[in-house]
Amino acid sequence: ESDTASEISFQFNKHKKTPSIGSHSSDMASVSSVSGSVLSVYSGDFGSVDAQGTVEFALDYDEKNREFQVHVSQCKDLAVVDEKKGRSDPYVKTYLLPDKARMGKRKTSVKKRTVNPIYNEVLRYKIEKMVLLIQKLNLSVWHNDPLGRNSFLGEIEVDLASWDWSNRKLNWYPLKPRSLSAVNGVDHRGVMNLSIKYVPPGSLGKMCPKNPPSGEVHIWVKDVKDLLQLRPSGVDSFVKCYVLPDTSKKSYQKTRVIKRDTNPVFNHTIVYDGFHTEDLKDACVELTVWDHEKLTNHFLGGIRLGLGTGLSYGISVDWMDSTQEEVAFWQEMMSASNEWIEGLLPLRSL
Repeated sequence: ESDTASEISFQFNKHKKTPSIGSHSSDMASVSSVSGSVLSVYSGDFGSVDAQGTVEFALDYDEKNREFQVHVSQCKDLAVVDEKKGRSDPYVKTYLLPDKARMGKRKTSVKKRTVNPIYNEVLRYKIEKMVLLIQKLNLSVWHNDPLGRNSFLGEIEVDLASWDWSNRKLNWYPLKPRSLSAVNGVDHRGVMNLSIKYVPPGSLGKMCPKNPPSGEVHIWVKDVKDLLQLRPSGVDSFVKCYVLPDTSKKSYQKTRVIKRDTNPVFNHTIVYDGFHTEDLKDACVELTVWDHEKLTNHFLGGIRLGLGTGLSYGISVDWMDSTQEEVAFWQEMMSASNEWIEGLLPLRSL
């Protein structure tokens, strides 16, 4: 028995399949706000220079203001990006890991035409000390390009749990190449255990009282394992569901919140009706996991179930980006009508 059963009408009108440019723009704006898109720490790296040089910084925690402070002093002997002009325009960027989306990035100003930039800037994070101690600081140096084609110049990662907080002095640290996990795109956020089923219109026979007049997609969110632990007590998580391109209230569903558990069991079933078989090629089920807090919810990871073609009803969309595992899961459902298809899919940054 599922904890919650929800049924939502999901009608694809003809005009949806050939939307006007105006409605397309509106849809894309709302999709962007829903999907909790998170850029990778290493997104936008267009350079191929080797990491070299050093960075001078100090760390401190202001107990009174509950503020983590990264004092970025300067860099020396950075790599040259534009060899013809003999220049680099470097800046420093920081994230708190594992969840770079939660705390966001901080960055210094850009210093032009130098491989020995001097910053003397403080990057600040409002965060409780006990939460900070389960994080890692990722500090990286980048060349700023006017067209956004920024180049990675080196990084250092600091385990804040083992940091000597009595050390408030500025110290030099060698910049290193990016870690193998970053190069390979490894970003473990947990795994979702779920089942899905497609019931075609009229497929259950006239004698069946539950025979749907239109097709139905059933989504059974069972549990999630190994979520990011944002607090020592765990996380208070819930799952949101949309069937894209529809981001209206009719499409939106969510589970209850499971408190203080990085392995939450939801056992929540959602039924979307109004599905015709041809709609399965153009729709995408987006399931995202969030940490619930009073002021704002924090994105933990998600999956998108669809064919991953990049197109929806002939329009190019960024959310039709299912991985090979997600595509295979969706295709298996399409080829096995009226059967539950079980899967264990890794959560990712959408």
